[in-house]
Amino acid sequence: MKTIDELRAELDRVLTELTEYRAAIKTENREADDDDVKHMQDLVVQADDIEVKIALEERVQQKFANGEKSQGKVQKTDPQERAAKEQRDSKTRFTSDGEFFGAVMRAGMPNGQTDPRLLPLVEMRAASGLNEAAPSDGGFLVQQDIAAGLLENAFQTGVLASRCRQITISSNANSIKINGIDETSRASGSRLGGVRGYWADEADAFTASAPKFKKVTLSLNKLLGLAYVTDELMDDSAALGGIIRQAFAEEIGFQLDDAIINGSGAGQPLGILNGGSLVEASSESGQTATTLVYQNIINMWARLLASSRKDAVWLINQDVEPQLYQMSLAVGTGGAPVYLPAGGASAQPYSTLFGRPVIPIEQCQTLGTKGDIYLCDFKNGYILAQKGGVQTDMSIHVRFLYGENTFRFQMRIDGQPVLQEPITPYKGSNTLSHFVALEAR
Repeated sequence: MKTIDELRAELDRVLTELTEYRAAIKTENREADDDDVKHMQDLVVQADDIEVKIALEERVQQKFANGEKSQGKVQKTDPQERAAKEQRDSKTRFTSDGEFFGAVMRAGMPNGQTDPRLLPLVEMRAASGLNEAAPSDGGFLVQQDIAAGLLENAFQTGVLASRCRQITISSNANSIKINGIDETSRASGSRLGGVRGYWADEADAFTASAPKFKKVTLSLNKLLGLAYVTDELMDDSAALGGIIRQAFAEEIGFQLDDAIINGSGAGQPLGILNGGSLVEASSESGQTATTLVYQNIINMWARLLASSRKDAVWLINQDVEPQLYQMSLAVGTGGAPVYLPAGGASAQPYSTLFGRPVIPIEQCQTLGTKGDIYLCDFKNGYILAQKGGVQTDMSIHVRFLYGENTFRFQMRIDGQPVLQEPITPYKGSNTLSHFVALEAR
């Protein structure tokens, strides 16, 4: 079994060979043929395998180190080994977002030099069947740990994506099919799509039944984000990383939330407003236009699946808030507040209705329009599938006159409600769902 130093030396050899092989093709001023591509792909696979072995060996050594510490032994760190490791890492990986984006910028400049650490990222992109973009447009995948951080920030910046049921699609697939129970009614003989239990006397014949299944297919769509960075910021890698991360995360988070609510399902996720499972609660007879009354809230609560109440949230447009503050429940000759603002009486970070958070978002419709207030269970009612990689391209031309550089981010994602139509309950005529809206007033 090879030592970790031997593995690292082997990794350096493979990466050096990959760099030199690609440089030779460039020097010969020719396009890579099938043999070239296969050889470079083999080198990338070898490098990946070695990195896995190195990571495993590092974890094993850490386990041993932790074990010695627990027995009162102090593990001494060899300064030379630490320095050697840092030097190796600096040759193969970027240590920060800003350092990576700066390298992409320099590679995109006319006659610019490509940082050797970008080469494996380019080859991985080519290996997945994509074409490398022109030098002026960049065309580099984001390093795995940086990509994970960008994706995490985008999900955290948005309000809804992190609440959904999330699935990661493998690198070799562009879609996923999920098996689910095809249940639209809780009536006897329809539960779980067709399962039926029954009472019987001794020696009665058995009656067969079976569940009915459906397939939910999610096909990845492309979501783009743009960030403009001034020439001055390009000189400061720390500030550059922060600006890019913030710009990308905020815009992608906003677009994801908008698609989850309003998406058409064509080239983007299917939103709850356009999905077939949305229940529309009725307004009150004679209710004044562009108002929200307590009975509306009761009607919506009554149409949510009982199993969803513990995970549900209210989503509102901020135009709705004045109506909520004026709501009260008559008790004798007095009244009690219905809407509890954050802090104070509720002692919660969010305002609440029926004990569930009330979250204002821009993607809800204005007061009086269907979609101005929702009651939603995203955890059980909405599936979001994404491919973990984030791709970034860079151009110096789009904003050249303004002294700005353009970074473009791409991620592939899809989503839709779990139910295709509301559920008819066992008793009662009103359908139920994970998602409830109030009709237009």
